[in-house]
Amino acid sequence: MKKLFAIALCAGIFSFGLLPTANAALEVRLGGKAVYDTDLDITWLADANAGAGSKFDNGISTTDGHMDWNNANAWAASINIEGVTGWRLPTAFNSNGSGICEGFDCTGNEMGHLFYVELSGIAHNSILTSSDPDLALFLNIQATGVLDGYWSSTIYVFMPEVAYFFQMGHVDNFFGGYQSIAAFGNDLSVWAVHDGDVAALIPEPQTYAMMLVGLLAIFGFVRLRQQS
Repeated sequence: MKKLFAIALCAGIFSFGLLPTANAALEVRLGGKAVYDTDLDITWLADANAGAGSKFDNGISTTDGHMDWNNANAWAASINIEGVTGWRLPTAFNSNGSGICEGFDCTGNEMGHLFYVELSGIAHNSILTSSDPDLALFLNIQATGVLDGYWSSTIYVFMPEVAYFFQMGHVDNFFGGYQSIAAFGNDLSVWAVHDGDVAALIPEPQTYAMMLVGLLAIFGFVRLRQQS
C-alpha cells in the first residue's frame, strides 16, 4: 500500500508541474506558433504578418502582407498550422453582445481586447511602445505604416463592401488603438485567429508527457497487484 501511495503521489506532483499556468491570460500554443487568450477563449496566430508573400498578398510590394478584404478572408481560411485549420479574421463585435464600438478604447472586441487588455496598449500610441512582456509572444505586428490597420471579418451594415479594421499603430502613432471602417478594396494588414484553444485539437508535448505518467502509474499499480 505504501508503494502504491508513493507512485500515485509522484505521478500527481509531476503531472501538476506540466500543467500550464492557470491564471495566465495568454498562453503559448503549437510550439510558439500560436497564442491562446484564456479571457475570450480564442487563439491568435503568433505571427501577425504570416500572410506576407503568400498568393493572397496583393499589397504594393506583394510581399508586405497587405491584402484587400476578400483576399484577407480567403487567406485566413487557407491556413494550416501544425494540422490546425479553421482560422479566420477577428470580429469587430463586442464579445458581450453589446454591438460594435468605433473609435478609441474599444476593449470589448477581439483586437481591442488584445491591444488594450492583454498587451496593455494605450490609445493614440503604437502597441510596439508597450512594455508588457506578453508583447514578446508575437512577431511582426504591423504598427508603423499608413496601411497597417488590421482587417476584421465584420461588415459595416450601412454601406456595401465596407468592413471594420483596427489600428495597432500608425505612422505618427496617433491612431494606435483605433477602430474604424474601410472599403473592401483597400489593402490592409491581416492577422488570423481561431475559435477556442487549439491545444484541444492537437495534443502538445506536455499532454503526451502527462499521458505517459498516467500509464506508468497504472503499470506500477498492476505490478504491485501481481506481487501481492
